[in-house]
Amino acid sequence: MGTTRLLNVHVQKYSTHAPSGSDKKHDTDTKAVSSYWGVTPPSLTKVDGSAWKWNCFRPWEAYEADTTIDVKKHHNPVTWNDKIAFGVVQALKYPTYLYFKKKHIHHAVLLETVAAVPGMVGGMLLHAKSLRRFEQSGGWIKALLEEAENERTHLMTFIDVYKSKWHERALVFAVQGVFFNAYFLAYLASPKLAHRITGYLEEEAVNSYTEFLNDLEKGVMEDIPAPAIAIDYWCLPQNSTLKDAIRVIRADEAHHRDLNHYASDIQCQGHELKEYPAPIGYH
Repeated sequence: MGTTRLLNVHVQKYSTHAPSGSDKKHDTDTKAVSSYWGVTPPSLTKVDGSAWKWNCFRPWEAYEADTTIDVKKHHNPVTWNDKIAFGVVQALKYPTYLYFKKKHIHHAVLLETVAAVPGMVGGMLLHAKSLRRFEQSGGWIKALLEEAENERTHLMTFIDVYKSKWHERALVFAVQGVFFNAYFLAYLASPKLAHRITGYLEEEAVNSYTEFLNDLEKGVMEDIPAPAIAIDYWCLPQNSTLKDAIRVIRADEAHHRDLNHYASDIQCQGHELKEYPAPIGYH
């Protein structure tokens, strides 16, 4: 009943219809699995009446990114906690830049496979903490998991225009394995340090996408049409290009930068995250 009410609230401006006899052209086994427990998903359409093709996100989760956000903001490292976090990120940055140089899409693919880790790790550990202590999280679990899902969608955008090579996949596998466990231990030891590290990582992500955007605007790289998933996820015009997609992705990264620096500031001042409402659904 709760699920039904939620769908009624969010899908009211989208057309839905239950699968009819004409849908029998679909795989019978797949349909049996999806409807076996009486949870047959509705067929969604966009405002213009065309079919909604994405199962990974729904029409009400699409949004227009705030591209007016300050992309030059930098948290000046003052405390030892800040300096350690800044030093860690700088140490990770230079080998990456030397490896990828001007191969922006290659860099973006690796960047997003790493950037989607902190939100998931932080959300998971806050979730476990909330269960152990029988307490609310102030919305921070949801905010961090939203961040992880948003970063993953960035990756889905890039793999639509670039097919990674086997050695790049191997590199992602190795880097993610090391980074996930290292960040997990860092968050257990000091959440404020972990969030500060993520804040500085996001600053570097903003810088990387700024360079990417500059090269697209200068004509150094071909400005190809934006992937379909990007057009629907960020509510972009149908004639949008990769440049438009990079601009909204950069805005997302700037928001993640601010969110994580804010989380670290809260804890550095001796408070817990739950004491301050998380910036959920900023878009």
